[in-house]
Amino acid sequence: MDNFFKQAWAGLRVLLALTVILGVAYPAVVWGVSRVPGLHANAEAADTSLVAVVRDGGKYFVPRPSAATLPASGGTNKSEINEDYTKVVAERRTEIAQREGVAESSVPQDAVTASASGLDPHISPAYAEIQVPRVARESGLPVEKVRQLVAAATEGTFTTTVNVTALNRALDAA
Repeated sequence: MDNFFKQAWAGLRVLLALTVILGVAYPAVVWGVSRVPGLHANAEAADTSLVAVVRDGGKYFVPRPSAATLPASGGTNKSEINEDYTKVVAERRTEIAQREGVAESSVPQDAVTASASGLDPHISPAYAEIQVPRVARESGLPVEKVRQLVAAATEGTFTTTVNVTALNRALDAA
């Protein structure tokens, strides 16, 4: 019985020590580092263009679909041969084709499939292009102006993408 109490006491000490180190000291150090000049803006997530923001109303560009249920993020583990998955993709394709007034065959793949995190703000230039006429019509901006805003929000080195969050902010400012 004496051995049991020694082991229990040792385990409790380890638990308390790790709680203090990992639950108090480590977060305090990370918070302190975030206050270093030059790092503060990045630590406070000042650039929210890194997260997709869905805006209500037809005058905004629509990001990729999300499988996330906030506050968590994450995709789905269903494969392309899963019947539920193919049904959801087909429904999304039909819905997007109707909303944008294009043929279902014109709807790009990224418009109907969720990103891995479900929070990705980037879409393909093809998906942005099929949204341009609707956004121009609903916002009252000329089509050419909307295309210029899309071009300004287009980025990438290896893969060219359009940042929908930055693009919708630009629409608000236009």
